[in-house]
Parts: sequence; C-alpha cells; structure tokens
Amino acid sequence: MSERIAPIEQQARAAIVAAQTTQELEAARVRYLGRKAELPNLLRQVAELPAAERAATGKAANEARQRLEQAIEQRMAELAGRELDERLAADRVDVTLPADPLPAIGSLHLLTATWREIEDVFIGLGFNVADGPAVETVYYNFDALNHEITHPARGLTDTFYVSDTVLLRTHTSPVQIRAMERQPPPIYIIVPGRVFRPDSDATHTPQFHQVEGLAVDTDVTLGDLRGTLLTFARGIFGEEREVRLRPHFFPFTEPSVEVDVSCFNCTQGVTADGRRCPLCKGEAWIEILGAGMVDPNVLGHVREYGYDPELVQGFAFGMGIERIAMLKHGVPDLRLLYDNDIRFLEQFG
Repeated sequence: MSERIAPIEQQARAAIVAAQTTQELEAARVRYLGRKAELPNLLRQVAELPAAERAATGKAANEARQRLEQAIEQRMAELAGRELDERLAADRVDVTLPADPLPAIGSLHLLTATWREIEDVFIGLGFNVADGPAVETVYYNFDALNHEITHPARGLTDTFYVSDTVLLRTHTSPVQIRAMERQPPPIYIIVPGRVFRPDSDATHTPQFHQVEGLAVDTDVTLGDLRGTLLTFARGIFGEEREVRLRPHFFPFTEPSVEVDVSCFNCTQGVTADGRRCPLCKGEAWIEILGAGMVDPNVLGHVREYGYDPELVQGFAFGMGIERIAMLKHGVPDLRLLYDNDIRFLEQFG
C-alpha cells in the first residue's frame, strides 16, 4: 500500500501547479484530499495492514497529506493575490469623472426657501433680521403687547402653557419688545421664527412659522407701511401685484389693518377659462397678513429705552410663512408641508 502514496502525491502536486484559479485549486483539493479521495482512504485502511507495516505506511501517508496541504495553501495565496491584482485593475475608477448617472442633488424645503425669500426682500429694504426665544414669558407674549387680561388668546385652549407665567410663544411679536430693549430708535427689523398654538387642520398646525416686522422712527406713517408691504408683495408674488388695506383690530397696533394682495390667479375674480377663481373666491383679492401702527401703549413699555410715544412712532406687521408658501405655490393642505413625502417636496426643488 505504501508504494501507492508517492504516485498519488506526484499527481496531486501536478494538479496543484496546473491550477490557474482559486476555483480550480479548490477542485484539486477535493479530488486529492477530500473524503472520497484515494489518499485519505489509504489512511483509513492503515488499521487493516499487518502490524509491521502500519507505522511506516501511516507516517508516509500523513506526511504526504501535510505536504499537499502546505502546497495548496501556498498556491492558494499566489492565485488569490493574482486575482486581486486583476480585479483591482479591472475595477479601477477614475474619481475625477462625474458620476453616471449623476447623483440627485438635494434642495431647500419649501418653507425654508420661502423663509429666505421673504428675508431677502426685507433685507433689501434695509431691515435687519432679529431672533428671540421660542419659550417665552406671559409678560413679553401678552402683557407688553397690550393684550387685556381677558383676551381670548390667553386661554388654555389657545396657548401652550409651561407654567402660569411661561409659555410657548404664540407669535413672534414678543421680539418687538426684546429688540427695543436692546437698542434705541430708530429700529427696522423682521423676526422670522417658529410659533405654537393648539390648532390642527388643513390650514393650521400646532407648530408653524411667522415673520414679524417692526419699524420705529421719528416720522413713520401708515403710508410707509403700505409702501413697504407693496414692495414685499411685488417681490414675492410678481411686479403686477397691488395691495389694499382694510380696517381691522389687533391689540398691539392702532390703527390696525388687514392687508390683501391682488389675486395672481385671475382677472377681477375670473380665471382665463371663465370660471370663478378658486383661489380668491371671486373677490380678486387675497388676504396675506395683518399690520398697523404700533400702539402707544406698547411703546410705553419701552419708554425708558428711548421709545417715548410722544417722540417716535412706527408700524408692525406679521405674516405666516406657511400661508405665503401655500398661496404662491398652490399648496392645498398645510399638512403636506410637514408630511415629508419626497414626491411632494421634490416639486419645489
């Protein structure tokens, strides 16, 4: 039996050397060292040999197997290295080339884009951008803004209270007071930011965004307010737009006005195909914000900072960023802005 070991080893070595791929080498391993291969079978038959032959035959077979395993491992390393080099050469990527297909490029969320667009218009008019805390005190949110103690906005159904004197701000107007406390007149600021009210439907969400505007100087008039808002309307909705002011009431302005912009979807309330305009409901005007002249009582809270209502006056306005975005882009439901449906958001990229 021992005389068969050498020819088997020679055949196996020849197959190992001839193997050109790791797959061929694995096939040679199975053929010569697998469970059904001749050399392992010889080892299993050693126990059947005469006692005098067992030791020598077993030793020779084991040494032959070890030499073959070592040769296979060495050849495996050679083939694996060569295959890796070939794969690296074939898969080489020129990182200076543009991707194919080009990767999708992200864009600003519609609310962020509208926010920045509004900021750009007012910065162009000379306004600065101010900011304030989202968690506010009752004093800044209501008291200093001339809200009566019985005003409905103070109710638990209209405001998120943290405590009796702390709440989530219901508008960005508190920054009016905070900004005037930080600097004497003149002051020209806008205040974009998040606000919170317990509402949720197609046109309201518990969190939304507003832009507050404030201008206080020695000779500011309602005409200045109208001119400012006309420039804003034309910057956002197109150069053909007009604005109109309607009497209204807000606690912190007197007189107060609602501001409408001429409809950009129709002519005199009628669409191009002769239908009643669904956007302005046939009115030819769309309400966009509230405004007015700063109430002297508000200035009275910051008199010590230089805002004597006998010497200075100003105007203020506030608008919802969501409303501006919905009107300009025809968004039918406010909640679409918060659903994070990429199919919707990509339309405004």
